[in-house]
Amino acid sequence: MSTDTHLQLSVVVPTYRRPDLLERCLDALQRQTLFPSDYEIIVCDDGPSAMVRDVIRNALSAMPNGPEIRYLEITETQGPAGARNKGWQRARAAVIAFTDDDTIPNEGWLAAGLRAMHAGAEVVAGRISMPLPTKPSDIELDAAGLEQAGFVTANCFVRRSILNELGGFDERFSMAWREDSDLHFTLLESGYAIQKEPGALVVHPLRPAKFAAGIAMQKKVLFDVLLYQKHPKLYRTYVRKGLPWLYIAISSLAVLALLSALSGRLDLASIFIVLWVLFTLRFFLTRLARSAPTMRNTLELLLTSIVIPPLSIYWRFVGMSRYGAWFP
Repeated sequence: MSTDTHLQLSVVVPTYRRPDLLERCLDALQRQTLFPSDYEIIVCDDGPSAMVRDVIRNALSAMPNGPEIRYLEITETQGPAGARNKGWQRARAAVIAFTDDDTIPNEGWLAAGLRAMHAGAEVVAGRISMPLPTKPSDIELDAAGLEQAGFVTANCFVRRSILNELGGFDERFSMAWREDSDLHFTLLESGYAIQKEPGALVVHPLRPAKFAAGIAMQKKVLFDVLLYQKHPKLYRTYVRKGLPWLYIAISSLAVLALLSALSGRLDLASIFIVLWVLFTLRFFLTRLARSAPTMRNTLELLLTSIVIPPLSIYWRFVGMSRYGAWFP
């Protein structure tokens, strides 16, 4: 799509079946300090629904003199990477701002990012704020780690020419995991500097999580494998160095205990079970010590400390098989 020289920014917002959160995000985007004619908002609906169209219709009715909001149905891909690609490819401005449907951009977010771009920045990473409750749970603490990330698509600005050059997001990242790290590493490997702009603030409230949500999240290890395959050196620098030895030890002890029992060596099985309990208990207590001592969090940590290590190793092997890469 050709560039509209009258537009300063195109804001791309992927969404998936969260109309209430999208409504909150759009309200914040409509109240930016930029002139409404300076930017457009592109909502990329990864699960096309009438509810999302109603949210956009209501937003435009509530602020008829606000920025233009465009709706895109995303049906060819799965996941936010593909949705964002469709968004920036249909954008009409030379600068693309990315955020998510569950964020609340500060009213000066776009103005701060645009100032940095006008000053010569090629890519800008804004600031994320994730307010924690007084006694956060383990999963809330994990989620709040996003505040420390160097580059996240909940708050970044990229020139459309750069996205065109690099091909945008890798759509193999079909879950909301590591697709932003992949773009980050691709930008660095291509020689682009990423400028931090603390004034470009996006608040990212924590969402209520289902009980033991960490179990389903282990599938994301697939995309750690893909990210490592593409960027091994930067992965070791920015994400993790070395093998998850505790997970390997816990999983191995469980397997050894089972094999010993099946072979009739109950004495060995008992030893392996005791060691498995000790290692699992260590994992559980370490996680509990840093989080809220509530009944729900304690029970959740107990269950997930048992399940997560072997499940994480399982998805690790699935990823290595799928992407044909060793993952240390």
